[in-house]
Amino acid sequence: MDTSSPSVLPKLLPYLDRHLVFPLLNFLEEDIPEDQDTTEIAKLKYGLLKDTNMSDFVGDLYAQLHDLPERPAEYTKKREEVLEQLHKYEEETQKIQDLLQDADVVNNLRSDKESNMKYLKDTHDVTPAMVEQLYDMGQFQYSMGDYESASETLYRYRILSVDNEKVNAATWGKLASDILTTNWDVAVEEINKLKESIDSRLLNNPLAQLEHRTWLIHWSLFPFFNHEPAREVLTELFFSPAYINTIQVSCPWILRYLTAAVITNRSRPGNKTNYLYGNYQKQLKDLVRIVRQEQYEYSDPVTAFVKALYVDFDFEEAQKRLSEADEILRSDFFLAASADSFLDAARHLISESYCKIHQRIDIKDLSMRLGLSSDEGEKWIVNLIRDTRVDAKIDYQAGTVIMNHPPMSVYQQVIERTKGAFFRTQVLSAAVAK
Repeated sequence: MDTSSPSVLPKLLPYLDRHLVFPLLNFLEEDIPEDQDTTEIAKLKYGLLKDTNMSDFVGDLYAQLHDLPERPAEYTKKREEVLEQLHKYEEETQKIQDLLQDADVVNNLRSDKESNMKYLKDTHDVTPAMVEQLYDMGQFQYSMGDYESASETLYRYRILSVDNEKVNAATWGKLASDILTTNWDVAVEEINKLKESIDSRLLNNPLAQLEHRTWLIHWSLFPFFNHEPAREVLTELFFSPAYINTIQVSCPWILRYLTAAVITNRSRPGNKTNYLYGNYQKQLKDLVRIVRQEQYEYSDPVTAFVKALYVDFDFEEAQKRLSEADEILRSDFFLAASADSFLDAARHLISESYCKIHQRIDIKDLSMRLGLSSDEGEKWIVNLIRDTRVDAKIDYQAGTVIMNHPPMSVYQQVIERTKGAFFRTQVLSAAVAK
């Protein structure tokens, strides 16, 4: 399946809550030139949010679509009903909200929820029904688009509730709220809570685990590409056996995002024994293996770049795919902000691979393969030699770079040739099996 031209957005939508889809539609709208009609996007937004309690916004969209000067009276009425219901929830939950803000009460709460409910019932007449009202209120606030309040209300519900199913649902709601308020550190904590819940709560239901992991992978894309500290943590999560299997079985289009993450995660410490460098190399090897395995199930210019460079060793194809990948990234909601760093890191990877297999390199030729002018290519190579500390020198008169590849020990040659023989044996076995 080649998705090089179409967007993967239709594949993402079934795994996102409607409120999480809204930022993606905004991104699409911003990408449309000012002189072009945005009615289709407005229709999508209206269809997405018409069943929520965001009455003002939905009413404005309706007026825009029907060329009305103001929103119809029915939306003003709906607004009043929503505010009345919110006031009712606030009154019903006032007592328990006040208790959870009382330091003495909070200090008496323990990790055992059953004991907490007994304490609150005996000392403050709190009933399970009062706790459940917090859940209903959090849902209502979320439907209104008041995500910050929803996050806080659902957090408080989760502290007290003994209903594990609703606690799990509240955690999903809190994660969505934290994403929509760009509270990334807390969102990553919620992702970890859901991961643990999926592993333990659904242990005996593999199909449900697969479905929930698929949802979690898609929701994780928001902090993945908007919060730098989350990048390494979530890359490790995606590469873990359970989640890489989920990607391969249920949502191979996520390989676009994993590929972009690995390439932009590229670190270049001076000491090649550094842990981060070793971890990056391992991720890159794992990525190449997975892209090779999944090339018949999913391919786009981003994954095809990796295949061209590391599977086929086709530098011209890699350059072609890199140009296409650059366009894909800039039109992708999650990847647009990473496009420049992806392009820079990908050029480094092309340069490294090219330098490894050539003794003398023509600067113009390498510049062309990197999509750079001769002058830009020369500056690029100078910086590459300086940053990577490779043993090389530039012959400016000849316009070449001379690589000094240290001789490999006999033992290392034997190891490398054994690896090659083993790989060729695997390929032959696979071919015979077909």
